[in-house]
Amino acid sequence: MDSETSQEQVSIILTKGSLDWVYATLILASTAAAMGKKVDVFCSFYGVKGLYRNTSSLKVSPLANPAMILRLPVGPGWLKKIDWNKVLPQVIWIIPGMTALVTFAFKLQMKRQNQLPIDELRTLCLDLGVKFTACSMAFDLLGISESDLIDEIEIAGAATYFAESPPSQSLFI
Repeated sequence: MDSETSQEQVSIILTKGSLDWVYATLILASTAAAMGKKVDVFCSFYGVKGLYRNTSSLKVSPLANPAMILRLPVGPGWLKKIDWNKVLPQVIWIIPGMTALVTFAFKLQMKRQNQLPIDELRTLCLDLGVKFTACSMAFDLLGISESDLIDEIEIAGAATYFAESPPSQSLFI
């Protein structure tokens, strides 16, 4: 048996195109790859946004995300301890500018925790051998152009993904 067929495989399906979901996917992918696993990430529908050359459009939405802990990244200690997602009603998050505020806070927190920016984390995944595949159906449905995406990817449909994905270790995100 050669090493490629005996190597453990992990397959991740990314369907969400928000910054926090893409981060979670890239963290799992890079960790598995660093552990010597063969990792395939299939990006479908909005998850294809994680493969955009310019990731500045990736946002974090607090709306309908009740598990999200929202703390201020600046201010006195007592103020930074408050979880605003528990204190404020969900309707507050529809106010214009709130998604931008939460995205700013998320990026600042990641930076303070010495986490890689999203582009660098994606590059790390590529350097570790993670294979990214963009769903071909998303191109037509969402009006995505191949030129919008990074070069180091493959484009294929769901049938190709299922034909090539491992029988176990598949994660749906």
